[in-house]
Amino acid sequence: MSAPATSRRVALVCPAGSLRALQMAVDAGADAVYLGLKNATNARNFAGLNFDDAQVREGVAYAHARGRQVLMALNTFADARDAAPWHDAVRRAAELGADALIVADSAVMAHAHRHYPQLRLHLSVQASATSYEAIEFYRERYGIARAVLPRVLTLQQVAHVARHTKAEVEVFGFGSLCVMVEGRCALSSYVTGQSPNGAGVCSPPSAVRWHETPQGVEARLNGVLIDRYASDEPRGYPTLCKGRFEVDGQRDYALEEPSSLNTLALLPQLIDAGVKAIKIEGRQRSPQYVAEVTRVWRSAIDLAASDTRYSVSSEWGARLARWSEGQQHTLGAYDRPWR
Repeated sequence: MSAPATSRRVALVCPAGSLRALQMAVDAGADAVYLGLKNATNARNFAGLNFDDAQVREGVAYAHARGRQVLMALNTFADARDAAPWHDAVRRAAELGADALIVADSAVMAHAHRHYPQLRLHLSVQASATSYEAIEFYRERYGIARAVLPRVLTLQQVAHVARHTKAEVEVFGFGSLCVMVEGRCALSSYVTGQSPNGAGVCSPPSAVRWHETPQGVEARLNGVLIDRYASDEPRGYPTLCKGRFEVDGQRDYALEEPSSLNTLALLPQLIDAGVKAIKIEGRQRSPQYVAEVTRVWRSAIDLAASDTRYSVSSEWGARLARWSEGQQHTLGAYDRPWR
């Protein structure tokens, strides 16, 4: 296989919910990993996940020694009553050697741009910028270098955005989907009383309860029944949008059926559209998930960047199917044949 052409190279950006996941992503071929701190400044604020300062420092050293980058996710919206944790996270990112900060809140962007102008800024998907005009506003006002697009745009719309902005464009290639537009979710807060855009999680652990009943295992959020599982049925982390409810006498996924976005088939088109980075979702997933998904996407990106004819191998599909929600794949909004 010939060396990949530079013009068709896209960065592979992979999740790291732990130091072990970071190391496995780097070893499997990630160009960059993204992580968050152990507080509400990141949108995967789960107990047992994320990094303290010592772990960030060690992760940065590990990645940099191998020529890779570390991006810090600061992708929730600051509490107007006390923005200090978000400002402190900006300082820590700069001091700990992060290569870029992934930011959603414009006030936090302004703070970072003013006090740490050397720190590269990426516009988080949580900012919900779906047009090139919005992205250009953030670029001109706060100096963002890259924008992560929400998972609601068609392939044609992605290409239109990429053509008209001077910022790099990053899109999600694999991982969980969300029925809500990123940055605008109100569904979870309806039941839990906490906004995922501020608390960092769709279902705060304090609101989650599992109950063994004669009818099966019940999943409840803040006392509200959102699903019931048979004793031998796989159970995912409970979120309201992926619950099963009775509608017109039928019990099923009323809002969203668990499935994973998988854009391997569209990779050459995404590259042609001007996308500069492919993001893998899943900081809440295991290090094994991170390693396996990264290996598949590393192979795919290298093939797409080469002179060899690109095609999705059955082996890639089989390996990714193991890690898909509900063992189902979808192209999501990228492909809308009904338009």
